[in-house]
Amino acid sequence: MTQTIKPVHEFIDALPKVELHVHLVGSASVPTVLELARRHPDGPVPASEAELRDFYRFRDFPHFIEVYQAVNALVRDPEDVATLVLGTARDLAAQNARYVELTVTPHSHRLVGMAPAAVTEALDTAARQAREQHGVQMAYIFDIPAGLPGDIIGGTLDQALNHPPEALVGFGLGGLEQARAGHTEAIRDAFRAARAAGLRSLPHAGEMTGPETIWEAVEELGAERIGHGLSCVQDPKLVAHLRETQIPLEVCPTSNVCTGQIPDVASHPLPTMLAEGLFVTLNSDDPPMFDTTLTGEYRVVADTFGLGREELAALARNAVTASSLDEKGKRAITADIDALLAT
Repeated sequence: MTQTIKPVHEFIDALPKVELHVHLVGSASVPTVLELARRHPDGPVPASEAELRDFYRFRDFPHFIEVYQAVNALVRDPEDVATLVLGTARDLAAQNARYVELTVTPHSHRLVGMAPAAVTEALDTAARQAREQHGVQMAYIFDIPAGLPGDIIGGTLDQALNHPPEALVGFGLGGLEQARAGHTEAIRDAFRAARAAGLRSLPHAGEMTGPETIWEAVEELGAERIGHGLSCVQDPKLVAHLRETQIPLEVCPTSNVCTGQIPDVASHPLPTMLAEGLFVTLNSDDPPMFDTTLTGEYRVVADTFGLGREELAALARNAVTASSLDEKGKRAITADIDALLAT
C-alpha cells in the first residue's frame, strides 16, 4: 500500500498500542539510567548522556548482555525497581500505549541482596502508581536468565509461585539461547510447575539460534507466545505449525539489528512471516538501549516494508489479542483501534 510517510506516521502516533516484549532493566530511558548512575556513582555505568549513548553501542549479543548486566548493577533497592517501572509507564503513555507486559528477572535483584517480598511490594506499588499517574496498565512476566544453575531456576520459580506480584501473568526464559542446553530438564520442570500454577508460558526462542529452539519452546515448554521467533522461517514445517496454531510471535526488528542477528531491518523476515499467515506482534525489547521506542518499531516497519494503516492496525490488534488482558480490556482497546482506522 503506497501512502505518503507523514500521514502514516501520524496514524502510528495516534494508534492505541500494547507492548508485550519489553524488559524492566532494558526499558530504562537514558534519563532514568543517568538518575540511577548518579544515585549509585560507584557503578560501572557512565554518568553523562554522551558517554552513556556510546556505552550502548553493541558489538554483538554477548556484549549487549555485559552492558545490560552493568545497568542492572545500578538497580540495588526496591526504590530503584519502582523507578524503572514508573519510567517505563511514563514513556509508554507518551506513545499511546495502554497496556504492557513487563519482563522482570528476579534473580538479578536477588544478586544485589533484595528480598523477594520487597521486590514484589515495589512492583505492586509501581503498578498502581502507573495506572493512577500515567493511565497504563502494567502486567509482569518473571523470566529465567538461561545458562544458570538449577537452584537459580528454582529460585525464580519459587518467587513466581510464593511471592508473586498481583499482576504476574507469565513465566519466561531469556538470555543466551546457546546456554540452555545444559539445563534443559530443569527449565522444562520449572515451566511445567509455572503452567500448573496458572502462569502463561512466554519464552524467548529463535532469536540467536535455529528453529530447533522454537520447537523446544512449543513442544516441551508449552509456549503460548514466542519471544522473537526470528529463525522460524528457516523451517517450512515449523512455519506451517505456527500458521495452524496461530502462536503469536513477538517481533522486535531494531533489537535484532542492534544485537547483530540481522544486518539491517530490511533483512528481517517480517514480510515473510506476514505473507505466510503467521500471528505477529511488534515490540521494542530494550528500547533506550537500542535507540528505539514502540512507536519507532511501527514506524520503521511502515517505512521499510510499505505497511499502511490497515496492516499497522492489524499488528496493533494482534498485540491486544495475544495479551493477558481480560476480554473487557481487549474489547476497549480494539474498539479504539477500529475507531481510529475509520477516521
